[in-house]
Amino acid sequence: MRDGYDVVVVGGGPAGSMAASYAAESGVSVLLLEKDREIGTPVRCAEGVSEAGLQQLVDVKDYWIAQVIKGARLIAPDGTVVESNTGERGFVLHRKLFDYDLAVAASEAGAAVVTKAYVHGLLMEDGRVTGVRVAHMGEMYSIRSSVVIGADGVESRVGRWAGMDTRTVPEDMETCVQMTLANIDIDPEFIEVYFGHDVAPGGYAWIFPKGGKTANVGLGISGLYSGDRKPLAYLQAFVEQKFPRASVLTIVAGGVPVMPTLKEVVKDGLMLVGDAAHQANPISGAGIINAMTAGRIAGRVAAEAVRAGDVSTKGLSAYPKEWHRAEGKNNERFYKIKQVVDHFSDEDLNRTARLLLSVPQEERTVLQIFKKALFEHPKLIVEAAKAFG
Repeated sequence: MRDGYDVVVVGGGPAGSMAASYAAESGVSVLLLEKDREIGTPVRCAEGVSEAGLQQLVDVKDYWIAQVIKGARLIAPDGTVVESNTGERGFVLHRKLFDYDLAVAASEAGAAVVTKAYVHGLLMEDGRVTGVRVAHMGEMYSIRSSVVIGADGVESRVGRWAGMDTRTVPEDMETCVQMTLANIDIDPEFIEVYFGHDVAPGGYAWIFPKGGKTANVGLGISGLYSGDRKPLAYLQAFVEQKFPRASVLTIVAGGVPVMPTLKEVVKDGLMLVGDAAHQANPISGAGIINAMTAGRIAGRVAAEAVRAGDVSTKGLSAYPKEWHRAEGKNNERFYKIKQVVDHFSDEDLNRTARLLLSVPQEERTVLQIFKKALFEHPKLIVEAAKAFG
């Protein structure tokens, strides 16, 4: 590692690697730092993406794909099944391979990639971020940069070190746990999503096939309920009921912020992307495509700001503006929907599922499902109008 770069990216997930790639391709010097010993681990993700969304960002490699998904089944608390098959495909990825290749692409674009690099602080001058302090292989380094991009996930410290308000209230944090199971009988071409207070209060349980008789099986519950019963207990009960003979290959846990993007994602010399900026979809918690989109914008804007000699908040302001147009405004809409749906009782969910059976399968998109759910509940018409206005 040199003692200075134009851009330093903290975190080697999809957001960080995309930011590093696009900054490097724009001709500035880039350092990508990952605290774990290898890119792509641990995998704390259901690993699902839309085919169309991924193809807009990268050239898809066949070996990234564990399973092609053709539809989804939503299961209400009373067992009512609503099947959605819009003709749009999805992928369940091998995230370790996927993340690894994104980092390789960043390296090939010109970024220096370093693993086992633990960032433990920022360099600051007069309130402006000017670099990072890093521990690597037993040595301590101070690395100066014009821009630091924080892509260090939901536990992000980069923003807090810079004085940004990155707090999340309990109802906007999903506490998640997931097992990768083997020896289970599933429909490999459909994901399944289960709702209900007994299954996952304030959230949902999922089954994402990974090929053959394996799948990622997990759930997320609202932070409001996480003190009542541990998420792992809910998942164990779900797995025992659905797959009593399954073998557990992995167990991972983590949090997902389900809220609009942070109000402040840039500061003098600093940008936040991905989960560090709370850019996941507030309804589903899905974050891969959003993170990559944000990383692509941030990397390009960072390079432009460096070349222009203005890495102030104003100089970096194109990033939040472009992000809002690309996905941020959609996340705000989804958050309004989430705030309403969070208050659905199990009977509301059952009734909604029965109503949705009247909608043709090919029209059961996420937005159409929630429009039906909200507008069919008289008490929620005003809130629905706000969400879809």
